[in-house]
Amino acid sequence: MDKTSLSTSDSSAPAEELEQRSADSFRIRQPRHRLNPRFILWRTLNTFFWAIGVIGVFVTLYAIFPSIRTWLGPITWVAAGVFVVNLLFMPTYRYLVHRWETTDQMVYALSGWISREWRIVPISRIQSIDTLQGPLERALRLATIKVITASSEGSVKIEGLDAEVAREAVRHLNEITQNTPGDAT
Repeated sequence: MDKTSLSTSDSSAPAEELEQRSADSFRIRQPRHRLNPRFILWRTLNTFFWAIGVIGVFVTLYAIFPSIRTWLGPITWVAAGVFVVNLLFMPTYRYLVHRWETTDQMVYALSGWISREWRIVPISRIQSIDTLQGPLERALRLATIKVITASSEGSVKIEGLDAEVAREAVRHLNEITQNTPGDAT
């Protein structure tokens, strides 16, 4: 991805075109950028490790306590079925749905699986910008950006970004927020 595409400003454009772009940037629209394709592997591995842990606990309890086998057996099979569906479909579907974008005025994020969540945060409302990387994300060279606002409901989390793209996006957002007037409340 071209790092300059993180911003919508273009100083060489005529003033009328910039005004139109500025007005267009506030329109509700689908964010422009997809996540990194390694997001699919990351989500698949996360789900796999959760499945091993949860099913492992159920099987251990099943083996230790004979009195709970009648109801724990069916629960274990249902949980296994849910994890299989999650492993086969969820990572790819989320990759196809999730989008993100930062402009000089807003941060856009579209995410979800069963329900979709669309977040648009004005730059003037941003209080902090965090980059998160768990061990699996580091191994896959991925990162998560968390944009925090004064409202607990207004925060945005963008998972599955290439680590370098995430660094550039955070740099861009930090630069813009430092130059944006407002009290971020």
